[in-house]
Amino acid sequence: MSRGAPNGPYQQLLKRFYISGPHPSTPSKTGFLCLPGSAGTSVLFNENGDAPGRYDIFQFQMTNHSHPGYHVIGQWTNNLRLNLEEMQWSGGDKSVPESICSFPCKPGERKKMVKGVPCCWHCELCDGYQYQLDEFTCEMCPTDMRPVPNRTACCPTPIIKLEWNSPWALVPASLAMLGILATSAVVVTFIRFNDTPIVRASGRELSYVLLTGIFLIYLITFLMIAEPGVAVCAFRRLLLGLGMAITYSAMLTKTNRIYRIFEQGKKSVTPPKFISPTSQLAITFILISVQVLGVFMWFAVVPPHTIIDYEELRPPNPDLARGILKCDMSDLSIICCLSYSIVLMVTCTVYAVKSRGVPETFNEAKPIGFTMYTTCIVWLAFVPIFFGTAQSTEKMFIQTATLTVSMSLSASVSLGMLYMPKVYVIVFHPEQNVQKRKRSFKAVVQAATLSQKTDKPNGDTKIEPDRTQ
Repeated sequence: MSRGAPNGPYQQLLKRFYISGPHPSTPSKTGFLCLPGSAGTSVLFNENGDAPGRYDIFQFQMTNHSHPGYHVIGQWTNNLRLNLEEMQWSGGDKSVPESICSFPCKPGERKKMVKGVPCCWHCELCDGYQYQLDEFTCEMCPTDMRPVPNRTACCPTPIIKLEWNSPWALVPASLAMLGILATSAVVVTFIRFNDTPIVRASGRELSYVLLTGIFLIYLITFLMIAEPGVAVCAFRRLLLGLGMAITYSAMLTKTNRIYRIFEQGKKSVTPPKFISPTSQLAITFILISVQVLGVFMWFAVVPPHTIIDYEELRPPNPDLARGILKCDMSDLSIICCLSYSIVLMVTCTVYAVKSRGVPETFNEAKPIGFTMYTTCIVWLAFVPIFFGTAQSTEKMFIQTATLTVSMSLSASVSLGMLYMPKVYVIVFHPEQNVQKRKRSFKAVVQAATLSQKTDKPNGDTKIEPDRTQ
């Protein structure tokens, strides 16, 4: 009978002498039957009649320079015993390498699983404005936020505005302050010498209107730099174009009056209409009212308010991202706000060119002409600088500085060419501030006729200046 028969004598013997123990999958000494062998040694059997396994474990060591080849590094007899000091790994290293497919991902990195290998992955950094939502997902931060340095969450984007101590604010503010002081000095001088011939001859009513416009042009600089708020934004809208509209409306009225007087004088001795001071003021205020009406319509359609622009300063590096606090005035709205003043400026320049034939020193035609030529040059330089900074990281600061400096320069040109010479004569040469012979409109007609006759290269006829027109 074979020993494997279920009820044979061998199995009966095993059952009789078998010492019960753990399941064969976890054998131990107590789980084997120990019988004396023919050689006098003990023989162990398990419940199935199998002898326990005994194995030597070898490792092939190519980097063992003294004895390359297979070396015994451990044994298996019911359990594993390894001699770690005898083991060698790639490069002769004796430290045990980590037996894993992929290392854990760092904070801010997501796992991208390897196709077909469920336990292996690649670690991918959440870049740009992404943060680590979970172990496998990166997600974009909201528009008003940016990722924290380790990209595990989002934090609010810092808010900035134009500061008073910034160079972009100090230079325009300094120019504007000097302009306000100079304008105030001219106004005080004119008020002090209000009844003198030079002040009367310059057209006192329109001069005060024009000086008010120049003052407002300088004043807008401080509103453009001030911290945006509802009130500040409202005054920005109102005064940005109003100061220039007042200034160039007054200049246009003056040049139009001079042009009409001399054109009428070439045709008849009847003076043109609307040349009195009251009429001139009415024309000026009508021109100004167009700008005011446009601004109040803007108020009605879009009430002034502040916004935080997160897109303008959003570079690839989120650490440099900033939100810009500003008024709701786009580049286009600023140009639209100034467009009416630019139309007045160009029209005034056209009349100044047409009035270039007015006899020299006759009224203010030529000073206004030089003022308008210079002003046009200033604003022609402004346009490419203003729109050429659209891609700059400091776009708002550069555009604000460019706009305010251009406005201050144009105001300074008007103030310097139209009023500084008069103030100089009034203060330092009062002997020249005397009444000149009054001229009737008939004399103006004669001057206009003579100007036509002497409008040739060698014309020597000279017209006596008239300070009363």
